[in-house]
Amino acid sequence: MAIMECGHIAVFAFPFGTHAAPLFNLVQRLAMASPNTIFSFFSTRQSNKSIFSDQKHEMIKPFDVEDGLPENYVFKGNPQEPVELFIRATPHNFKRSLQVAVDERKREISCIISDAFLWFCQEIAAEMCVPWIPLWTGGPFSLTSHIYTDIIRETFADKRPEDCEKEPLEFISGMSQISAKDLPEGILFGNLETEFPLLLHSMARTLPKATAVAINSFEEIEETIAKDLKTKFNKFLNVGPLTLTSSTDEPASDDNGCLSWLSNQKPASVAYISFGSIITPPPKEVVALAEALEKSGFPFLWSVRGNTKDFLPEGFLERTADKGKVVPWAPQKGVLAHKSVGVFVTHCGWNSICESIVGGVPMICRPFFGDQKLNTKVLEDVWGIGLGVKDCVIAEDNMISVLERIILQEEGKKMREKLRNFKGLAETAVGPNGSSTENFKTLVEIVTATK
Repeated sequence: MAIMECGHIAVFAFPFGTHAAPLFNLVQRLAMASPNTIFSFFSTRQSNKSIFSDQKHEMIKPFDVEDGLPENYVFKGNPQEPVELFIRATPHNFKRSLQVAVDERKREISCIISDAFLWFCQEIAAEMCVPWIPLWTGGPFSLTSHIYTDIIRETFADKRPEDCEKEPLEFISGMSQISAKDLPEGILFGNLETEFPLLLHSMARTLPKATAVAINSFEEIEETIAKDLKTKFNKFLNVGPLTLTSSTDEPASDDNGCLSWLSNQKPASVAYISFGSIITPPPKEVVALAEALEKSGFPFLWSVRGNTKDFLPEGFLERTADKGKVVPWAPQKGVLAHKSVGVFVTHCGWNSICESIVGGVPMICRPFFGDQKLNTKVLEDVWGIGLGVKDCVIAEDNMISVLERIILQEEGKKMREKLRNFKGLAETAVGPNGSSTENFKTLVEIVTATK
């Protein structure tokens, strides 16, 4: 294999949730490791605007792809609709922008890196005779669930949903503590013929054809599953957690004063609440959470999106002013790394989990969709570093109970001890000669080499 003087890597992002950000972080790191390689980053205009912001990257250039939304489209509150419209526009929207990048940068594509959801990149890469490297931005349990979709469906084919829900997946390596009811919707339950389940099923069947599959995780967090997945792919590369390897940090400014406020609180006493960048809990649950925080008396920092503030109980902000802080945005990595934070109330997305592990903070999980329910099961029953809310719905009494169990009781202390171990494993993995570092070196060799 000879090293190219200057390769041209096409990067295809999935422009929803927090998918594009970890992919961009990985590309930044690759650009630093291979300064003679250029990268063309393909995502929707809105996604690129968010990812690139005012930053300029000499070797990484964004290219907009069509989002599939009709002209004068008005969002009607269904978060799946824009995703489905985007999926229908693929892969043609990416192909059109890909040709624009090749013409503009005057260099043929030498490798394709993509979000794992974009399985059609395998076909594009095969046509070009270049490597395809998908990045799975979730965790190892969810990836395993998708890879075993056909086997799971065959196993439960003759059973009614209510009969198979509680059956453990003992036939899958590393999944014996997981039940069918914990699986993401679209694997065994739900409408399996809609756009998104079909996309995920196609992805599961296509990933084994990839030159290598990268994942935002580290081998030591779940070695049994990592060992099994290595038998499913040509190469399986744990290169994370990317929150520890990102070449850029959160903005240094903290306009809302979150970190200075935390510095005035007692160690491991604060409940930090954030449900990510796209999720808003139902109004009743917002009220229940607010009432639980007020009644429990724990200090809290709550990052509230959009009009959620309108659902807070009347007078809540005034009554809790000496105990709580409600902000429109918080520097999450910095918050979770602060010694005053004792628990993280979260939707249980994988990026948030990684940041909480690195910060050593136990979690209270209210999952909504995708892999979040499975992640909750793993945190609570497999790893023992979090608790799920009862029936996946925030209720005042249950929320007070789980807050007390983690902040005040021995259970929370044991979780923090486990998290210290997890954090140590993560830091070792990304350190010199660590497993994720060695896997990243392999990744660099693949994307910069040609015959």
